[in-house]
Amino acid sequence: MKFATKLLVLMMLLVPFSLAAQEQESLSRQQRKAIQEQLDSLRFVQGASAVADREFTLEADRVIFKRGQTAYVTSNTNFVSVMGDEAVVQVAFNIPSGGINGVGGITVEGSVSGYEVETTKRGDLHVTMNVMGRGISARLFIMMRKGSNRADVTITPNFNSRELTLSGVLLPAEFSNVFKGTSL
Repeated sequence: MKFATKLLVLMMLLVPFSLAAQEQESLSRQQRKAIQEQLDSLRFVQGASAVADREFTLEADRVIFKRGQTAYVTSNTNFVSVMGDEAVVQVAFNIPSGGINGVGGITVEGSVSGYEVETTKRGDLHVTMNVMGRGISARLFIMMRKGSNRADVTITPNFNSRELTLSGVLLPAEFSNVFKGTSL
């Protein structure tokens, strides 16, 4: 899997060079759309590989609360990260005070159990897992749509009904750019 990830990164690096050469020839709208679809497809494969390796981060740019209220947030302080059997969930809002974690929100860490990956008939990727630790006991459901690395993670606590959904991009851990605050 590591080889596949490196190969995908190499391909993603080569595509912009070929795009720069083609831009001089003024690409048509259909050609630009086809190139964007190829890039999105590569990002999906890269994300799926990271999910299979259990080394990924979902950087969220939007938080959706239980009743549908939405808050747009910064992706480097709002994330769900999985590294092997450990997970970190951090939510930080753009507020003047430092919050519990020092960046305006809360950071919790826990152990992953019940990790299951499923591909639907449509090609979407579904990941379910339990995260248990100090300050968190929840079920996480991640859905990444086919052909894109955009994903949603729904966090359902085991002891209350305060469901939370984070929406953003799913990246391999090595390409993630997040700032982790102080955890509980």
